[in-house]
Amino acid sequence: MRIDHLALPADIAVSGPADTEVSGVSHDSRQTQPGWLYAALPGANVHGAQFAPALIGSGVRAILTDPAGRQHIAEALAADPAAPPLSALTLLITETPRARLGAIAAQIYGTDPADPVLLGVTGTNGKTTTTYLLNGLLTALGRTTGVLGTVATTIAGQTQPAVRTTPEAPELHALFARMRAAGVDTCAMEVSSHALAQHRVDGARFAVAGFTNLSQDHLDFHADMEEYFRAKASLFAPEFSARGVVMLADDYSRRLAATAEVPVAALSRDRADAPAYLIAEESGPDFTLHTPAGPLPAHAPLPGSFNVANTALALAMLLEAGTELEQLAAIARSFEVTVPGRMEQVHDAGPLAVVDYSHTPDAIAQVLGGLAAAGRPLVIVCGAGGDRDPGKRPEMGAAAARGADVVIVTDDNPRSEDPAAIRAAVRAGAEAARASGTARATRIEEIPARSEAIIAGVAAAGDSGTLLVAGKGHETGQEIAGVVHPFDDREHTRRACASRSSETPAGRVQD
Repeated sequence: MRIDHLALPADIAVSGPADTEVSGVSHDSRQTQPGWLYAALPGANVHGAQFAPALIGSGVRAILTDPAGRQHIAEALAADPAAPPLSALTLLITETPRARLGAIAAQIYGTDPADPVLLGVTGTNGKTTTTYLLNGLLTALGRTTGVLGTVATTIAGQTQPAVRTTPEAPELHALFARMRAAGVDTCAMEVSSHALAQHRVDGARFAVAGFTNLSQDHLDFHADMEEYFRAKASLFAPEFSARGVVMLADDYSRRLAATAEVPVAALSRDRADAPAYLIAEESGPDFTLHTPAGPLPAHAPLPGSFNVANTALALAMLLEAGTELEQLAAIARSFEVTVPGRMEQVHDAGPLAVVDYSHTPDAIAQVLGGLAAAGRPLVIVCGAGGDRDPGKRPEMGAAAARGADVVIVTDDNPRSEDPAAIRAAVRAGAEAARASGTARATRIEEIPARSEAIIAGVAAAGDSGTLLVAGKGHETGQEIAGVVHPFDDREHTRRACASRSSETPAGRVQD
């Protein structure tokens, strides 16, 4: 696409040849190719303009940046006799280049809000699961699908690991182009608060946006819960979505349902809410979703009452997107879904072992509640991530102690922090819950090495119990002091369960 064919806002000043052709766009100098538009953005430590001279030398001729970036580029070119003159470059200059990048990338890659149809899910917990439920339903309906989120990027059945929950804007629009080329008709996508605050989803418009819930998380990034809520709520505005479905799970969701800038359908378990979508007649994973078009019998393919809510949200979003009730009725009780690291059962007995990504107080409480009817004792192995919201750590420990019989505190991803200090905060919350008399836990211990903690958790659960390994879910690495070491909770848990089974004499139960 030619630069002069772009619809640019008035705050972008263009200098140099207006007819420069660009075939792609990136803010990452390592990914930018000759003939692309390079977005030289100001960063926390380094301005992207520092990498522009090398890219210009390789054939990049169009750059989006701010005045400081332009000055840096001008000085670098003037100091290099072999460099082209500044006038040979097409420069797009604005005070807010990041805020303009998404809309420009959407035009360069030809993003069409109807191709593929976009279904966005936001909230604290349940985003990944709900996108996989949407994908499972769509696949059962015979659709060609895409999924973008924390675990992986999937395009027409081809999967690759994800770098972050929501890609940066240029990568996002490039993925939409790949989906169109692959025949994808519908994409289910997680939309994080970081992505909304950092303009990563600019230029995308969702047919339906879904909201799961909101509880404490990411207060290392957001100043407070109010800012966190506003970031999530911004998805429910006309520039990002046509309509929404909100699960009335907490005060924040009720506030969103009342204040959203687009039409919103409420989903609830409470008839008093008079919701458009009512979850009723629950019997374990089976339920009926009462919809404006009539009742829809359904089955949640994943355990836990929270997954009934996630399944209902996925069904309601598809109905709001135009899927016929009769089509969903044909598959809503029989579709299958596996979500890596989300209530993933990795050993079925002796003990029952489950790995889950739960890393907030509410998520731990919900998952333990979902396992409460499983075998006893109920054991949890958990920790908390470093360089992330420290305020939630004691609350995570308290939630673990209130929901499990045995709590084993261990390292998660300490990152650059002191692992012992993180463990101490989690354990303090667990001990405080026990001291207050609100805890179910009769045993709380601390085992720093995660592999050893999992082995101890398997032993504590025994033949008749249930083990939850919480926090890392699908992740295959553990970051300690800036180094990522190979570590997969699922593999370590399977190995520990298999080792215990081979060591336990038949007919005996270990203490």
